[in-house]
Amino acid sequence: MNKENKVILGVTAASHLAVHAQMMAFPTLILLFHREFSLGMDTLGMMATAGAFMCGLGAIPAGILEGKLGGRALLLIYQIGSVLGGLLLVFADGPIQMTIGLGVLGLASSIYHPAGLTILSRRLTNLSKGMAIHGIAGSSGLALGPLLAGAAAEYGSWRASYLIWVILQVILIFVTYFLIKRRIDPIETKYGTEKIKTKDKPSLVLYYVMATAMGFSFGGFTTFMPTLFGSQTTGVFSLLPETLKAGFFTTLVFASGIIGQTIGGYVGDRYKRSFLLFWIIILNFPFLIVMGYTSGWALLYSSMMLGVVYFLNQPVSNALLAELTPSSHRGLGYGISFFLSFGIGGLAPAIGGWITTNYSVEMVFPLMAFSLIPAVIAGWFLIQRQNQTA
Repeated sequence: MNKENKVILGVTAASHLAVHAQMMAFPTLILLFHREFSLGMDTLGMMATAGAFMCGLGAIPAGILEGKLGGRALLLIYQIGSVLGGLLLVFADGPIQMTIGLGVLGLASSIYHPAGLTILSRRLTNLSKGMAIHGIAGSSGLALGPLLAGAAAEYGSWRASYLIWVILQVILIFVTYFLIKRRIDPIETKYGTEKIKTKDKPSLVLYYVMATAMGFSFGGFTTFMPTLFGSQTTGVFSLLPETLKAGFFTTLVFASGIIGQTIGGYVGDRYKRSFLLFWIIILNFPFLIVMGYTSGWALLYSSMMLGVVYFLNQPVSNALLAELTPSSHRGLGYGISFFLSFGIGGLAPAIGGWITTNYSVEMVFPLMAFSLIPAVIAGWFLIQRQNQTA
């Protein structure tokens, strides 16, 4: 990997970290907002959905624009938009302003994945390994976001949990502008030249069904996991304040996800990806179900195992999508994927909020397990399809 590629990987990794850290600040603070603004869980779920849906809404246009403007320009737009959204949240004084800020932040974040993943898929020959490094950065953001948000809320102000990432985005703007060249000729990987796979539209549709179900489940369990920890781990590290505990335990789950990313990157270059993804999805079922019926240490252990298992999928699924799409349309391919997983999947927080208000937060997690059934069915058909076209 030459110096230029290292810079690109570094900037995209830092951007990926920031995207997910920003996303996890609001779920960590839900219990605090529930008390401070006297908001119901259903209302807070709708607010989370606003950000998540906007995070998917811009993904398809961003995928199209990537081919016209280039990844560098889109990275700058994402970074500037994130600064604006973050500042709206820092200065918000009520739920309406917060929802607007979450929407702007989500829309800006929607630009990142099609741009960043397309840049990487065009330039890296060892694709799964590169995706794993990029994914580990995202998991690190998911891990840091809750911890910093919880600490900021307990020892300062919840507004600082967004200000931190505003500062990082400002730094990334300068790094991107001065260190990444305006336009670089793409390096085609072996996946973009495989005629059968890039034109296999039924396989691509099956992949998108899997991505939608996985995104829905992810949106549900990540939004309400801090709330679950806050209410069901009273006997674990009892000296920690509730909000800090919710953030700290969520951080442990996403730190476990880094292990999953590493393993996924290793096996993704050695075994058939559709087969791997199918079994990774199945492995999520028991841990999501157990989370809904346990508390204390058992809840923490099962959650950390979910972190490992769920994040196995990211390097595998991102590399699989590159395998199914030609390089010329890869930005759009990733855009559609993230629209479905974050946009349609972003409805999960609203549904989870309604379930929490009318039943209990524990019931959200078995529901997120059963929402993966369409992904299992689509995964089985994808394996059969690829066996037929091999």
